[in-house]
Order: sequence, then C-alpha cells, then structure tokens
Amino acid sequence: MEAKDTLFSTKTTLNCRGKLLPLDTPQVMGILNVTPDSFYAGSRLGSLAEVLQKAEAMLADGADILDIGGYSSRPGATDISVQEELDRVVPAIEAILNKIPEAVISVDTFRAAVAEAAVSAGAAIINDISGGNLDESMFETVARLQVPYILMHMRGTPQTMTTLAKYEDVIVEVVDELQEQVVRLKQSGVKDIILDPGFGFAKTIAHNFELLRRLDELRIVGLPILAGLSRKSMVYKTLGIEQADALTGTIALNMIALMKGAAILRVHDVKEMKQTIELFKKTKL
Repeated sequence: MEAKDTLFSTKTTLNCRGKLLPLDTPQVMGILNVTPDSFYAGSRLGSLAEVLQKAEAMLADGADILDIGGYSSRPGATDISVQEELDRVVPAIEAILNKIPEAVISVDTFRAAVAEAAVSAGAAIINDISGGNLDESMFETVARLQVPYILMHMRGTPQTMTTLAKYEDVIVEVVDELQEQVVRLKQSGVKDIILDPGFGFAKTIAHNFELLRRLDELRIVGLPILAGLSRKSMVYKTLGIEQADALTGTIALNMIALMKGAAILRVHDVKEMKQTIELFKKTKL
C-alpha cells in the first residue's frame, strides 16, 4: 500500500508487522522502562506483573505503540551488558504479546543484537537513541529485518553526551547529521524511517527550546518526526519544579510539537497526550 504525500512528501503510514499505523493522525507511544534507574522514577517497572499492568493501562488509555527499554539512557547512566539488557527486554515483550497479541511494540535499544532478539520476540519497531552510531551492525540488521526504524540524533554515549552539546546552529547541524544517516539507511534498504531530534541528548536546555521552536524545519528531510519531550529537564528545570509535577509543562510542549509537525509523541502520560491530540486535531483546517 502506497502512502499519501503531504507538502513535504512525508510518508503517512508505518507498516508494523502488517498493521498500518496512520501517521496523518498523530500517534502516542507509551514509555515502558524495564530498568531500575530511568530518569523518571514513575516510569520504572521492576517485574513482569508491573510491566503487564502498565501496558494494559496505557493501551486502555489509547496508546498506539508501547516502547520497551531495558537500558537507561539518562545522562551518566550505568552501562549494562547485552545479556542483562536482553534479560530485561525480551521477557517483557513476550509477556505483553502473549496477553495482548494486537499490541504494537517498539524496542528502545542501540544494540543490534538486542534489536534482533526483540523483533524475534514480536517487536515491530526499532527505536535507536544512537542513530546507528553505537553499533556498526544496526543498519544492516534493520534492513534485514525490514521493520520501521526510529533514527534519533545523539552525540557520544549516554555517559559522555553532555560534554558534546556544542553547536553553531543546532537545527542545521541536527538535520545534517540525521540526513547523513538517512542516506546510509536508504542505501542499506531500510524503507520506514522516523526522525527524532533527540531532545535532551547532547543538547542543553537552550538547544532543546531552539529545536522545538524550529522543529518544522526537520520536515525538509521528508520523514515522519517523533518528539520525546515527556517530563524532561527542559520542563521541570525551566519551571523550577519537581519532575513529578512536570505534566502540565509536558502537555504544553507536546502541543507545540504537534503544531510544528510531530507525528509521534513519546510519553509517560498516555491519556493526557491523547486528549492533547484530540484538541490539536480541532485546530487543523
């Protein structure tokens, strides 16, 4: 099935194991962190029972995608082995799909081996925070698996990225660096690519706001855009509040992202973002 085109010839469907997600209507990706140290304490899930309970709640609230991650990517996060990441992610995917087989799952990993195992377990999307820069096998793996790939912009690693937040023009450099990887992906045979500018990854708070203000400039690449703004420091540090109180600010920034062309919102609070999208849709001509 061929997707329709928009002004920027952006693909408006994603083929997720035969299920088409319509990106002309913004989609919500719910965050499921199977980790003990993710940056937002409210998203940490320690057991399969908790994972299932949260997954069911998010789907009931309207989540279109569940994003499962077993490696914390917060600044300065502890590095873990491939095996430990696999032991966290794969059972979670299998448990969810065993109970909710229609769920669309993405795996949040920068490791090709984890991505492959997750897809074998039933994941339909690979969400790579490193944009292919931390595992030279990732692009070949995605091309072979023929699943949608979320290409995020980051410099360095979660342990070093804060030292690399130096830009002359953040949006121009982010677009250029993503475009280089898009060319490589397409040459490898990857068909479904989503761009994520990487809010908070090798970016200062000022960089994050500049990226959001000019997010529509990323549409020139002609690919769908994912915005990951949920409860990040650009919200709670700017407002001088606790992270637990950052929902209102998150809603505000996600509305701006929608107005700037975001097709997917990656969030902790699914119900509130589905409501935000419904209100946004009323403003579209």
